[in-house]
Amino acid sequence: MSMLEDKIGYRFKDRSLLKTALTHSSYANEEHRDAPESYERLEFLGDAILGVTAAEFLYRHQPPLAEGRMTRLRAELVCEESLHKVAETLGLSNYMRLGKSELNNGVRGRRSITADMVEALIAAIYLDGGMSQARDFIMRNVLNEAQVEESRRIGDYKSELQELVQRKTDQRISYELSGESGPDHNKLFRYRVLINGLCAGEGSGRSKKEAEQMAARQALGALKK
Repeated sequence: MSMLEDKIGYRFKDRSLLKTALTHSSYANEEHRDAPESYERLEFLGDAILGVTAAEFLYRHQPPLAEGRMTRLRAELVCEESLHKVAETLGLSNYMRLGKSELNNGVRGRRSITADMVEALIAAIYLDGGMSQARDFIMRNVLNEAQVEESRRIGDYKSELQELVQRKTDQRISYELSGESGPDHNKLFRYRVLINGLCAGEGSGRSKKEAEQMAARQALGALKK
């Protein structure tokens, strides 16, 4: 626990909160005296804390951002992919407490679960140290300069395409996975964007989010010619 606290940058007064944030339901459902519940209730609270912190951060952004831009950027910053990257940086999966039934099922590295554990960790810090400590963790790990810059860099193409296409009535945009390759920890995704069911662009990336953005970028280039 001390090694993980060093990575997190916070020392818990009540370490049972940290243990709960790291406990998968498969472990909690087994007869372990030190695991009264899983991280799921903490995740619910952490999601709300993360949401309001991100909203406040973007509201205070300089120069000021429009409401629609804030909404889109917040979604990028707190999405599953972004939180999974935080979990990877902290090595949370190495500390996850799993039941015997799930040890060999790939649960430890699953993106959705590691992202949920980041939210649970935020709630654990909040309950142990208050909102200021939770906010500090979020600002260091989720809303840091690198994360914000990456979201800003790849977060505009889909919105720009949506706005361009919607200038005409009865236009529908959708995205679909057209392929993926590589191991689970280093996958390459390929997506295509469809306008009224017809392929308008394709793109690839190390995350589904980035692949969709690259597909939108190609479609924008084609439509603007």
